[in-house]
Amino acid sequence: MAFSPILALYLNASGWTVPLANRKLASRLADGKEDPARIEERRGIASCPRPRGELIWFHAASVGESLSLLDLIESLIDERPDLNVLITTGTRSSAELLAKRLPDQTIHQFVPLDTVPFVRSFLDHWKPDVAIWTESELWPALISETCERGIPMISLNTRMSRDSFKKWLWLRGTAGALLNKFDLFLTQDRITAKHLVRLGAPSKRVRVNGSLKESSGALPHDEAARATISAALETRPVWLAASTHPGEDEIVAEAQRIARRAAPRLLLIIAPRHPERGPAIAEMLRSEGWRVALRSEGAEPDAVIDIYLADTLGEMGLWYRIAPLCFVGGSLVEIGGHNPYEPAALGSAIIHGPHVANAKDVYDRLDEVGGAKQVTDARTLGDAVIDLLEPHRSAEMAHAAWEISSQGAQAAEAASVEIIAALDRAAEKS
Repeated sequence: MAFSPILALYLNASGWTVPLANRKLASRLADGKEDPARIEERRGIASCPRPRGELIWFHAASVGESLSLLDLIESLIDERPDLNVLITTGTRSSAELLAKRLPDQTIHQFVPLDTVPFVRSFLDHWKPDVAIWTESELWPALISETCERGIPMISLNTRMSRDSFKKWLWLRGTAGALLNKFDLFLTQDRITAKHLVRLGAPSKRVRVNGSLKESSGALPHDEAARATISAALETRPVWLAASTHPGEDEIVAEAQRIARRAAPRLLLIIAPRHPERGPAIAEMLRSEGWRVALRSEGAEPDAVIDIYLADTLGEMGLWYRIAPLCFVGGSLVEIGGHNPYEPAALGSAIIHGPHVANAKDVYDRLDEVGGAKQVTDARTLGDAVIDLLEPHRSAEMAHAAWEISSQGAQAAEAASVEIIAALDRAAEKS
């Protein structure tokens, strides 16, 4: 196995960094980034007992990654009814959403900080039979300590952007040492597969599998809430700006101004990527003369509201069902774009900006079949909204996007086969 002096130094130093880690936790707690009732989980101290029997541990970076695992987890439990699942994340928002949607026999914990004593405490308690990382998180202590215990490790839904690859090239030896600890990589695309091999992952352990987000089911929603809002809207046309970031709210508001020249009763729903920005966005919009209501304040869109702020968690399935067309944010500013599968699976026509490196393959496929439309600024966004307010135009685009989103079941099936095989091998060794 590849040796990295930098990785060895990191791991040796990590054993002495508990005071620094505790100061970091105290700072995050003061900033509201940690749950005070569960802060000990970040030190590797479990808040519940380990269930008896086989246990798979999934680690997901945050909300999108964790939600993409739920259908897979349910299928694994169907296949192996006595199986238990632990899923770890690092954000409060992911914990809040998972609390509402976790399948039976599934436990959520916050991932410990990447400090050797915390990691060892975590692994001593949970003793997973198989460990699965999703997307691109590489925590050296967590990976190394898991490998040291002989726990099979799979990197699932792996994605590495060009920028991340370039950064890792500066630490190629360290990257190679970490990547060699994994038994298998199931990547989202060929670009990631090439990046991993160039960084030192054994090519025989790297397979292109597709995206789990592409194969995940439709987001849930509250039907009573949908009926209430639909009744309030009556026949008003509506479009959605989903997962917006700072700098995009102003652009979509200007696009709304342009589109309303063709459709004066048009309603814009803005669902910011970080809902806590809702009040600040509302203040900015009101200063520009818009009539605004906030979901977090219990308001509903009535006949006089111009822009409705959907500043709550866990309701994207509701907004995608209500809006026949949506702009997917993080793409008009250099964030890299967000998951288009969720609106595609729910029949919403998709508009996006040029900055979609995080999901370039799928946006290319959507654009190619007419399942999405790229815009560059407020003017082109406003014009696209006007065009897609024609029901036949939005329906054609939504159908094309749905066909792309429905092709991904094989990714989850292939992942399930590999995970079950890893469990069987672990059982044979024990």
